[in-house]
Amino acid sequence: QVQLVESGGGLVQPGGSPRLSCAASGMIFSANAMGWYRQAPGKERELVADIDRGGRITYADSVKGRFTISRDNAKNTVYLQMNSLKPEDTGVYYCSRGTYYRGTYSPNIWGQGTQVTVSS
Repeated sequence: QVQLVESGGGLVQPGGSPRLSCAASGMIFSANAMGWYRQAPGKERELVADIDRGGRITYADSVKGRFTISRDNAKNTVYLQMNSLKPEDTGVYYCSRGTYYRGTYSPNIWGQGTQVTVSS
């Protein structure tokens, strides 16, 4: 079965630059779009960034210029490089596999999530 396993979260100081990884198995990784979501306490899960199989990328306005999504098809892994972190970036970050409906990314498989806490 398809599995997505995130890693790289933890406690980070404001301004820090952690990188999240998501290792995929049980699917043809290169043929799939991937995305990162996050969910802050008391808020809905929101899309942070997605990348299609051709490498086209979309970012949420709140992370543009600070976060970078990338994929390594040889390693079946998608990454989220996060720079200049702010306390409002705190939340559980989820990796996903998805498709596009009318140009909008739509997830269909989720990872278990990894906590990122931005605090001094």
